[in-house]
Amino acid sequence: MRIISGTHKARRFNPPASLKARPTTDFAKEGLFNVLDNIISFEGIKVLDLFSGTGSISYECASRGAESVYSIEIDFQNSRFIKKTSEELGLGAIKVIKGDSFKFMQGCGLKFDFIFADPPYALETLATIPDKLFEAGILAPDGLFVLEHGRTNSFCSHPNFIEERHYGNVHFSFFRNKSI
Repeated sequence: MRIISGTHKARRFNPPASLKARPTTDFAKEGLFNVLDNIISFEGIKVLDLFSGTGSISYECASRGAESVYSIEIDFQNSRFIKKTSEELGLGAIKVIKGDSFKFMQGCGLKFDFIFADPPYALETLATIPDKLFEAGILAPDGLFVLEHGRTNSFCSHPNFIEERHYGNVHFSFFRNKSI
């Protein structure tokens, strides 16, 4: 796996096969960031990476100049890998928190300019993530939320939904605060 752009462009990281994660493919990640580059500037923003897995999205955002990146991962081995890799890469903006993404959303009390969530596709509560996120009030007024999911989910009827993109079997739903 590699970082696509920014100060650490082309740097590679190799998660061990024993990690319990389904990382966003380089193909899908590149497509996503091509879209994001036309929507937001990462320089100096606050990012939340929920269900971080290998940390791939966190590394990408930090490499592109995010001021802070909160990387939330419940699995001990995965969170340890993200912490070790971000230290090896010198990405000091990344703050790794080993914990439950749902609990973090409810109690963090912070606002983020960009939130990315890549839950396990089989997660029974995946469909509730947009509602829980907007109820928690953690997306900044001009912020953007992107949810990665499989093809069996559709969020087009959600009041904050703006568009969906897909790259192979990977789907990204985009959301904004529309009530503000």
